[in-house]
Amino acid sequence: MKTDISHLEKFRHTKVGTAMATKEGDRFGVFYIQNARTMFILIFDDGHGMDGGEDGSGWEHLSLRAKDYSGERVPTWSEMCWAKDLFWDEEECAVQFHPPKSEYVNNHPHVLHLWRQVSREFPRPQSILVGIKGG
Repeated sequence: MKTDISHLEKFRHTKVGTAMATKEGDRFGVFYIQNARTMFILIFDDGHGMDGGEDGSGWEHLSLRAKDYSGERVPTWSEMCWAKDLFWDEEECAVQFHPPKSEYVNNHPHVLHLWRQVSREFPRPQSILVGIKGG
């Protein structure tokens, strides 16, 4: 996770008395970001729990959904890359899981998730197995 996410403060949901409102400086929260004609709703947790304590999951988590002129929709690959770079450094690895069907959870049909373990580097295949790097 980036050590400084102050660039996101102007997008933070802070309205006291509403669901999931957080305060400036929290390393978790809901962010509403307008980008061109699309509104993005991002929910981020730094892996320490939404209360900021040390009893969290150990997984940093970002959920993202998009809303544009056609209504709500699933974010594109490039939008997921953009959102990843808001919270993580370029060289940090975040993953999208496809769990066994018996473990599916779908609270919203247009949301995608990125995950990163806090305590260790996530194993991944050699880049040549993914594809050939272009120049």
